[in-house]
Amino acid sequence: MSRLKGKRAVVTGAAQGIGAAIARRLAQEGAIVAVLDLDGDKAATVLPAPHVAFACDVRDSVSVDTAFANVKEALGGVDVLVNNAGIFAPKPFLESTAADLERFFETNVKGTYLVTQAIVPLMIEDGGGSIINVGAALVEQAMTGVPASAVMASKGGVHALTVALAAELARHGIRVNTLAPGIIRTPLVQDPDSLAAIHLLGRVGEVRDTSDAALYLARAAFVTGTTLDVDGGYSHGR
Repeated sequence: MSRLKGKRAVVTGAAQGIGAAIARRLAQEGAIVAVLDLDGDKAATVLPAPHVAFACDVRDSVSVDTAFANVKEALGGVDVLVNNAGIFAPKPFLESTAADLERFFETNVKGTYLVTQAIVPLMIEDGGGSIINVGAALVEQAMTGVPASAVMASKGGVHALTVALAAELARHGIRVNTLAPGIIRTPLVQDPDSLAAIHLLGRVGEVRDTSDAALYLARAAFVTGTTLDVDGGYSHGR
């Protein structure tokens, strides 16, 4: 069953890992997908035509505007946006620098903000859409073994942006939600299986778990302003 037949989707940071899995899942469900990534060549390998790929540095407004001019020309509009582009690197609080903090905010918060600003006018023109911001389960439930204050400060901004935009954009029929992964097996996570025991379900997440959640949020017509934890129960019990 093609649950997104006729829909047009954009996924940022989609050349690998969670973003690539989400892009492929949306395509499998019938959507035409624009794959965006800093590495445009790698993004082009994720999906075949009629899907498209464009280089995009989410930190740079000119790059974002150029990418979305290309998206509009290729797709005509956007029904689903997944703001997946982000960076993560644990580092103890007292070792973190102002430059570290700025780097995380540039990509995780500013990048999400700029991309969403570029997309929302297209959604308003078409009468609505679904925006999915990828946050982090560690925003609400920190872990002593993963010191990540600078990263989580930025991801907390993503969570807050979701709530604010859900309220502001609801009158346009635009839903905004956060997908908050726990420990997911991706190239960004070293030795993920060592953390399996922290999850109630006794395993780390796979990228298919996040793509299942993204598909749900893309289609959940009465859900907005919420955070969907995809963390095997980590946030809700021990």
